[in-house]
Amino acid sequence: MQTGLIGVPGSVRRAPSLVVWRCIGSYDGAWQKLALQWSPEQISGWLKQEFPTHQDMQISHEAIYRSLFIQTRGVLKKELTAQLRTVRRMRRPKSHNAKSGQGHILDMVSIRERPAEIEDRAVPGHWEGDLLTGANDTHIATLVERNTRFTMLVRIPRKDTTTVVAALAKHIGKLPDELRRSLTWDQGKEMHAHKRFTVATNVQVYFCDPRSPWQRGSNENTNGLLRQYFPRETDFSRISQSYLNAIALRLNQRPRKTLGFQTPADRLQAVLH
Repeated sequence: MQTGLIGVPGSVRRAPSLVVWRCIGSYDGAWQKLALQWSPEQISGWLKQEFPTHQDMQISHEAIYRSLFIQTRGVLKKELTAQLRTVRRMRRPKSHNAKSGQGHILDMVSIRERPAEIEDRAVPGHWEGDLLTGANDTHIATLVERNTRFTMLVRIPRKDTTTVVAALAKHIGKLPDELRRSLTWDQGKEMHAHKRFTVATNVQVYFCDPRSPWQRGSNENTNGLLRQYFPRETDFSRISQSYLNAIALRLNQRPRKTLGFQTPADRLQAVLH
């Protein structure tokens, strides 16, 4: 059996709080989650869910960090720490000038008029959305369900409202009725044709206050996570829908602390059954 931290061969130092890794180190699942860019906190929470009665298969996220940064050395350390998710930068607040893409939207319904069931996340089917911008004025649409944090990514060939609304309606329209209740968006011009979207999907659109990204908090957080895969220099015109689906799946299979370390995919399945 491998001993030491995360099964590092030849490890001599063993911090008392980390000795549990002598068992976990030979367990492929923990390594695989690190390779999938799960954070140490997510791995720790997942292990508690998987092995609730096996203390020797549990470890704190602090211990995982220490094992990566203290116990490992040389090439091995570089390989392991490379799997850690990069530090995310705060998104730049959108300017209020003409370049912000915001303008008057006819017949828009304010976020302040959303029903209580949306605010408290009690009922699934309420989504937050936004455009994620890449190089050469290319974009994708990001959609996050508020109750389960389930993510969908949508390829957008162009940013005009006709194209954006049609692409969103196509994806939302594939969902069962119980997952099609509302969509919260900012006041970008890409949603000028929101009424057309509502007619096609029966999903009411609510608009955030200007320059208030925190009103789409789940979506903003997800956009930050996506920068790990799509840095700002990404040309989204070269990214296929199948690749977007694969990245969304990766996010949806990560345990979330806010969900008690369940995954969005698991929570969605529970809603549908």
